[in-house]
Amino acid sequence: MAQICNLAAILSLDLEKIVIIPTYNEKENISLIIHTVFGLKQGYHILVVDDGSPDGTAEIVKNLINQYPDQLFIEERTGKLGLGTAYIHGFKWCLEKGYAFIFEMDADFSHSPHDLERLYDACKTGGADLSIGSRYVPGGKTENWPIDRKIYSKGGAFYTKIITWMPVNDPTAGFVCYKREVLDAMNLDQISFVGYAFQIEMKFAAWKLGFKIKEVPITFIDRKIGQSKMSKGIIKEGVLGVLKIQWQSLFKDYHKRLKNNN
Repeated sequence: MAQICNLAAILSLDLEKIVIIPTYNEKENISLIIHTVFGLKQGYHILVVDDGSPDGTAEIVKNLINQYPDQLFIEERTGKLGLGTAYIHGFKWCLEKGYAFIFEMDADFSHSPHDLERLYDACKTGGADLSIGSRYVPGGKTENWPIDRKIYSKGGAFYTKIITWMPVNDPTAGFVCYKREVLDAMNLDQISFVGYAFQIEMKFAAWKLGFKIKEVPITFIDRKIGQSKMSKGIIKEGVLGVLKIQWQSLFKDYHKRLKNNN
């Protein structure tokens, strides 16, 4: 019996932490980010969700799987289907496998893998259900950003806080740790946005469901290699999406649609 219990403990530890990295044309970054995360030797697994990158990103990942068996995984999708749907796909995959802590992180090193443990600690021992790598709390900052990007980002964060009343200073942040209980509680099929508004909607949903959110200061460094996925359409979705999210929340059936009743 003791041996069975020890085996169960080992298996549960192996499935404790997983980092979802969505990719589209990230061949310059993907190998190094994978090696860096595993080089931390903190027990992280990685799931790459690739949207049919024509530059061969998926092939690079698949060639690394033998080097990291049972730690590195890839889900390939046909075509560029959007950041939000990539994460929803990844969330469902990770929940099905039984992971306890599920992370979002970019492939381009704008999020430092060395900050993963700080997000993890905030959820594991710091009382948070959802931790956010934040640019806009004391100690947080950005590097190598042009002035227009700073204006859009900080202005968008302020605008979101005013409209939604959500107590989050960096609502569009994409460096996040979720306890599985948060994602289990959500009806993920009701998350409708794909860009900046997706990140806002996920945090808003967690907050409305009563989960505790904690922001952890990070330094966000603009990508040095590859092309930014930012577009006018994504910015527009963020502006209009915030209004839609708050409007929907005013109706009584919002909470019912938000909850996972399975």
